[in-house]
Amino acid sequence: MIANRAFDAAPETDPPILGQHRSSKDPIERKIEICECMIDIAAAIFAVSSKELRRPGRTALAVARVRQIAMYVAHVVMGLSMSEVGRGFGRDRNTVLHACHLIEDMRDDEEFDAIVAMAERVARAALRYREFA
Repeated sequence: MIANRAFDAAPETDPPILGQHRSSKDPIERKIEICECMIDIAAAIFAVSSKELRRPGRTALAVARVRQIAMYVAHVVMGLSMSEVGRGFGRDRNTVLHACHLIEDMRDDEEFDAIVAMAERVARAALRYREFA
């Protein structure tokens, strides 16, 4: 019987996805990096300054809403705990909890839901092959 080289070769592995890693970075560092990426993604999508999104304390409602969407996506799509999201965004865990509840309630509006769904798709696509967790 002749061996088929395609089957004899080592199986090809898929690139790492969120939740898998081959990195030497500290797990906390990687989760903070996810949040940093989410801030940059939200800034690009919604044309808001990433500096404003990173600003500690209260900000204008438009900036706060974009940050809330980014925190929601980091928690729901990227699977970070609320404490991890809070650490990455420089906010308290309860602030993240409030943001997630608020965004979830606002998704009852079809137009707003479409905006959040688009942010979720962009985040998934942008962070798919990153090595974080």
